[in-house]
Parts: sequence; structure tokens; C-alpha cells
Amino acid sequence: MARKKKSVSSLLITGIADKGKAVGRTSEGEVIFVDGVVPGDVADVLVYRRKKSMSQAIVTKFVTYSPDRIEAACQHFGVCGGCKWQHLAYEAQLRHKFQTVKDSVRRIAKLDESLVLPIIGCEDNFTYRNKLEYSFSSKRWITTQEAAGDEVIDQPGAVGFHRPGSFDKIVDIETCLLQDDLSNQIRNFVRTYAHEHDFSFYDIKSQKGFLRNMIVRNTTQGEWMLIMIFGHHDGDKIKAIMGELEAKFPQLTSLNYVINTKVNDTIFDRDVTLWSGRSYIVEKLRDVKYQIGTKSFFQTNPKQAVRLFDVALDFAELKDTDNVYDLYTGLGSIALYVSAKVKHVTGIEEIPEAIADANVNMAFNEITNATFYAGDVRGILNESFVKKHGKPDVVITDPPRVGMHEDVVQTLLQLEAPRIVYISCNPATQARDLALLSEKYETIAIQPVDMFPHTHHIESVAKLKLRT
Repeated sequence: MARKKKSVSSLLITGIADKGKAVGRTSEGEVIFVDGVVPGDVADVLVYRRKKSMSQAIVTKFVTYSPDRIEAACQHFGVCGGCKWQHLAYEAQLRHKFQTVKDSVRRIAKLDESLVLPIIGCEDNFTYRNKLEYSFSSKRWITTQEAAGDEVIDQPGAVGFHRPGSFDKIVDIETCLLQDDLSNQIRNFVRTYAHEHDFSFYDIKSQKGFLRNMIVRNTTQGEWMLIMIFGHHDGDKIKAIMGELEAKFPQLTSLNYVINTKVNDTIFDRDVTLWSGRSYIVEKLRDVKYQIGTKSFFQTNPKQAVRLFDVALDFAELKDTDNVYDLYTGLGSIALYVSAKVKHVTGIEEIPEAIADANVNMAFNEITNATFYAGDVRGILNESFVKKHGKPDVVITDPPRVGMHEDVVQTLLQLEAPRIVYISCNPATQARDLALLSEKYETIAIQPVDMFPHTHHIESVAKLKLRT
């Protein structure tokens, strides 16, 4: 039997949560997650889903607005779903992210929250992303305002972002503030050109249509990459639009296209055709240069990545005699970043393509004191590996959101490296692992770094030392 919906009056919203939700607590202690509010709002809400641990609700009436609530800068805010917290002042975003890390440290790791250092904010709240992926659709998302208006709605196709919860409809984007404006110019040009020349937009249900996706990448060095993804091969149309893009945008360092006839949008198993320029763009973080190819993994916020890497480097207390392990190394971005300061660094990464990029970039920088392995850290990091590469003086670990497998944690406890630097994109799983490592390690400090303004995401770097 379905539970009856429950109304809650004057709920004070106190914090942020995943997926753009905010959280409040009733006088009875019930935790309620609410859409469309910011911390500091007081609202009447209707609970539509209840569980023992928490409930979910929607706003029926705002009682008072938060002093931290601001007008969102983006014209598409609240529709495309990309930036959930644009209507929350950035200083408040930082405050709540800082509190999120402290709460995880206290509740999960059972450590003193004073170990958490003041959060490092992002100087560029917008245009900080170096990669955006756009989708084409024959069905454009119609906004509430459009639906309520008197105009006849013409929807010949859209290019932009998926509306949350609508896999087959795309929010048509005019201006996205997350990447430098050339990205907007390219996307809008493609849309206009497609309409003028009657190019079909992809229909995800029927799996038909010519224009399917486009990926725009750029670097702080002023280099740009465009990858056009077509739903089927049409030589004349490909030649026409790629030629126009080459002529219209001389800023493009790398212009490419892909034919993708698969059900899913991933291009990692597709051939990429270089139309003009070179097959990669170059990023530089301090003294290290990185070749970023069409399928490369790389930090999405390069300027803030420098600050994150500098924290890791400072926490590692590196010496030129150190042997370093870099676990979950990706394309070796951190390993190469620290290589000049150590004797040797060995990276392990599960994705073979990322390790291929790591080796390319090692040669690109003429680095000779790094070694990279493709495979699961859990399987590779064993006794024979340590015997071959030597016991590490420092372990840098940067696992995915799920954190480290418990077997990896146990291996680290057995290794007894004097220092560990743990970089995480999920404070909760990091705190869980810090609790496990506390058997032999003392957590010295934890540094939150905001890599993604206007989202709930937060990076956290922990400094650990072996107990003596």
C-alpha cells in the first residue's frame, strides 16, 4: 500500500547534496532532500517519497529566500541541468563543500575535522572546462515558458545537452558559459548550417539521422580540437560541413570526424579521421606538456589541476632519491608532473588507452624516469611488482569515485610506504579508506579543492604518514 504524501511547513534548508538537491531536517529529526532550493531557504514542502533514512520532497511554497540565493548567470539554468548551483553565491558553494568534507572526515573517518584545511576555490567560476560534448536530436526539449506561450513551436532539431530524465530530448543551447566562447560559436554555426542545408538531426529512438554528436576541446595554450560524430556515412555532406568548419574556424588546431552507427554514443571503439591540422592538442601544466588526443582522458579544469597537483606535491614532501608509486595514474598527468623531483615514478592504470597516452607524453617531455602499467591496481600491485620496482617511499593514489578496493588498502598497509597522498573526487569514500588506513597511518591534513564550480563535486587531498 502506497504511503500518503506528507506536507512539511517551514523547512529550513541547511546543506547541499548530490544531483542538485539540498537537504533540511525537521524538528523530529527527519532528513528531507528537496529539489529547487538552496541552503538558507525556508519552504513548505510536499514529501513524495519516504524511506527510513531520508525522504524526498518538492517545494509547494517559499516562506523566505536564502541570503545566499542569487540570479543564475546562464540563460539555460534550470532546464539543461548542467550547473545545479548557479543560483547559490559561489562563496556559499565553497562553504558548503568545505562542510561536506568536514562531515565525512568526522562521521566516516572518525577523525578530527580540524584536519581539514580551508578550501581552495576556483578563480574562474565560468569558462573553466576544456571539454564539452554536445548531442544533436531531432526532438528539442520544449521549456515550460514555450509551452505556455501562444507561438507555434517549430522544432527542426536541437544541439546541446540532454535534459535530465529525458534520454531522447535535447535542450537547444545558445550560450554555455562553461567553455571559452569559441565553443558556442562553433556549435551555433553547425546548427545554422545544418538547418540551411537540410542536414538531418539524430533520432535516438529510430537510430537514424546524420548529425549525432560533437566534442569541443581546448587548452590554456590556445589550441582547439573539434570532433564531429555522424550517424552514418555521407561523403558529400561530410566534405561540405568539414570544409566549412575548416574555413570558418582557423583557430582549430585539430579537426576530426567519426562515423558512429552503434546504439551508444561512445567513440572509443570507433576510428577517428583527421580532416585537418594535427591529431592532438597540447596542454601545459607548469613545466610538463601533455598531448591530448581525440580519445585522451585529461583533467577537465586545467588551471585548477595545477593547484591540485601542487597540493599533492607539497603533501608528498618529495626528495630526489624517492621511489614513487602513482596508483590510478590515468594518462600519467600527476606522475609526469612529479617526475623531475624524484628518482623514479611508476604508474598503474586500468584503461590501456590512458597508459598509451602516458607513454606518449613521457616521450614528448623526454622523461626517462617513469614507467607505466596497464591493468587493475588490485591485480598488479603485488609482492612481485614491489620486488621488481622497489619499495615506494611515497604512494600517490587517485582512485575513481568508489574509492580503493579493500584489497588495495590492505596491500598499502603491508607495503608501509612512509608517506601516502590520497587524492579523491568523493570525500565519503576517501574518509572510509582513511579509516581503514588508520591502522598504520596518521592523517596529517586534508585539503579540499573545488574543481567544478556550480556543481556538488569536490576534490580532496589527504596527507598520511606511517606511524612510528
